[in-house]
Amino acid sequence: MAKSSSSADRDLPPPLPRRLDATVFDAHCHVDAMAHRAGVARRDQGAPREYLDTVLDQAGAVGVTRIVNVGCEVGEWASTMASLEHPDVFGAIAVHPTEVAGLTDAHYAELEELLQHPKIVAVGETGLDYYWDRTSPQDQQLHFRKHLELAKRVGKPVMIHDRDAHDDVLRILDEEGPPPAGVVFHAFSGDAAMARHCVAAGYVLSFPGVLTFGNAPGLREAAALTPLEQMLVETDAPFLTPHPYRGRPNAPYLIPHVIRQVAELKEVSESVVCATISGTGARIFGI
Repeated sequence: MAKSSSSADRDLPPPLPRRLDATVFDAHCHVDAMAHRAGVARRDQGAPREYLDTVLDQAGAVGVTRIVNVGCEVGEWASTMASLEHPDVFGAIAVHPTEVAGLTDAHYAELEELLQHPKIVAVGETGLDYYWDRTSPQDQQLHFRKHLELAKRVGKPVMIHDRDAHDDVLRILDEEGPPPAGVVFHAFSGDAAMARHCVAAGYVLSFPGVLTFGNAPGLREAAALTPLEQMLVETDAPFLTPHPYRGRPNAPYLIPHVIRQVAELKEVSESVVCATISGTGARIFGI
């Protein structure tokens, strides 16, 4: 049995997995953060084009043909927009709930303008994060509501970050009403009861590498009851690297590990999983 990564190799990129039987896309990754962890860009720099090309080449080698690159800080928007020049890159931009301090009307005006780009497929990630205390719950809730309003104005789905805040996220969605273009729960972390609520509401649940962790039976239960037509898969790279490489740098080429876990849970082929998820991507993101 393979073991999780040791501290000695925690910075080594995992090997490429076996190629998928069909093509699929990574619904959520952070190319700038990947470049920072890889040491090819400073924290105040975006990912170089050469690095982006390598990321897509590696992903394509295992059947992951497109990515959604997420810029969720004001300082990341420019590099996210620049990454859209790559034919296989789509984007999502917003302000992460832990970064909303100091947001102004001017920031929102800039964000709304950038969201008009046809390859920006979602407003995200936005939501609530009560794990970290860099911003207050009150401020987070205020800006989550503003992002929901913005998603409705620009006619794009919202990509939700929800950490230790399930009840408030669902309450605010109910109070404000979801954007007609759709709701995607990025790196879904709820239990079976929350999954049932989200499925009934028509939301899409995006599952990360955590689905493969030995200590995540509740998440697998949630995935098992979620209709495949309401599922996406993501890496959240460079974070949430799937087993057996937990703790090492994540990247879109590791999506096959998540696809195969979903296929096992659903008792269908990986080709069916890929085809269905690709169809959901076409429906909700237009990619």
